[in-house]
Amino acid sequence: MKLIKAIIRPEKLSDVLKALYQAEVRGLTVSRVQGHGGELEAVETYRGMSVKMALVEKVVIEIGVSEPFVDVTVKAVMNAARTGDVGDGKIFVLPVDAVHRIRTAERDQAAVTPVAS
Repeated sequence: MKLIKAIIRPEKLSDVLKALYQAEVRGLTVSRVQGHGGELEAVETYRGMSVKMALVEKVVIEIGVSEPFVDVTVKAVMNAARTGDVGDGKIFVLPVDAVHRIRTAERDQAAVTPVAS
């Protein structure tokens, strides 16, 4: 089992969600965050003073998947989020020791693999 954390541009969120849905990847969390990567710092004027804007708006998508879904998920995010410009983001694939589904008490792979409702 893995936790996939993708940091992407906010304007690419709908494209990524569509790609994940088409790849049959279900169950995710989306958070709006601020961060700084390789983008150039923007300088803005605020009340007559120049201010460096060091943080950029981003979106983090967290997806818990079983091993067969890792490559499918990474490829879907990579293809949908890429613009080719600096600031497209990163994808982290992290190991997960255990997962518990609260509703059914299922564990591990059964808890992260999509089920019929």
